[in-house]
Amino acid sequence: MRALTWQGRRDVRVETVPDPVVREPTDVIVRVTSSGICGSDLHLYEVLGPYLDPGDILGHEPMGVVEETGADVTAVGRGDRVVVPFNISCGDCFMCGQGLQSQCETTQVREYGSGAALFGYTKLYGQVPGGQAELLRVPFGNTLPVKVPHGPPDDRFVYLSDVLPTAWQAVEYAAVPPGGSLTVLGLGPIGDMAARIALHRGAGLVIGVDLVTDRLQRAAARGVHTLDLRIYGKDVGDAVRDLTGGRGTDAVIDAVGMEAHGATAAKAGQWAVGKLPDPAARALMERAGVDRLSALLTAVDAVRRGGTVSVSGVYGGAVDPLPLLKMFDKQLQLRMGQANVRNWVPSILPLLVDDDPLGVDGFATHHLPLEDAPKAYETFQKKADGMVKTLLRP
Repeated sequence: MRALTWQGRRDVRVETVPDPVVREPTDVIVRVTSSGICGSDLHLYEVLGPYLDPGDILGHEPMGVVEETGADVTAVGRGDRVVVPFNISCGDCFMCGQGLQSQCETTQVREYGSGAALFGYTKLYGQVPGGQAELLRVPFGNTLPVKVPHGPPDDRFVYLSDVLPTAWQAVEYAAVPPGGSLTVLGLGPIGDMAARIALHRGAGLVIGVDLVTDRLQRAAARGVHTLDLRIYGKDVGDAVRDLTGGRGTDAVIDAVGMEAHGATAAKAGQWAVGKLPDPAARALMERAGVDRLSALLTAVDAVRRGGTVSVSGVYGGAVDPLPLLKMFDKQLQLRMGQANVRNWVPSILPLLVDDDPLGVDGFATHHLPLEDAPKAYETFQKKADGMVKTLLRP
């Protein structure tokens, strides 16, 4: 089969690799029909190379059609259309029972002290072959795949793999009161969708912050009050307070994470670590890694006293300094973590069956063949060509 493989920093290639096979009686093999490129994929493209090996298959936002099933699979069958959640969860352990599938005790990567394994990611999360490929082996066939109806285009359902549940959880964790206010930092796929969900769920004011014109215009068209970071810079918090009677918003979602602009020293450090041999780079990242914290610091500044900061952007630093004095003084609540995909599917799926209140049908800005994936990664990393969300078609 053809699959997108990691070969080095800013070097991904579509290659011919062996087809996956059923290994366990509960496995299914899915023929992928669509697979998204995620902002987290750029972490692999840019920063997390020390935890990857050449040839690793990327991608964690796939959907497709079941091609083969193991002997014990009864929940889905050949020809069924399914979305594959990005976190690999058994559905039966204590954590899955708590709705914390991202902490699944069956697939936790204990070697690194990490939560549930992920498709198409690094050694930190199991190094499981991903879904930017023609075929994908999916374990836990009775509990993991999300069965969806035939008929509507893939765009209607594919975001159940990551974007929708990640954005839904970000809004849930933000705990915006009815008619309340929310600031979303970063209007990439997750931030954009989080803003849409917040408005759908009754937020009175949603402020979106970004520095890419296309993203700002896209959010504004959905009713988001946008702030251009190129204009406001370090004064974003003041601008948010100006819009909220001097208080700040009830909650802030940091949908940026480690890719935040600014913090030149931390950016230089990340670049330097990426140049080290893998063992040395891993040791430094695990003991002394520092993220660019511009977005998180802005979130702490812009949220009102007694408010909530919800972090959906991925951070990887081991010794990130936090402004704990300010956070304590403002009496903030802080919630974060990988999305528990399966936990949110029952709430989201009804919004996808008939009407399209979240605008998923037109959410993708680009549809490209799998063979164009290397160019798509480069374009997405540069925030060029109006690219916000790309779906690859194997």
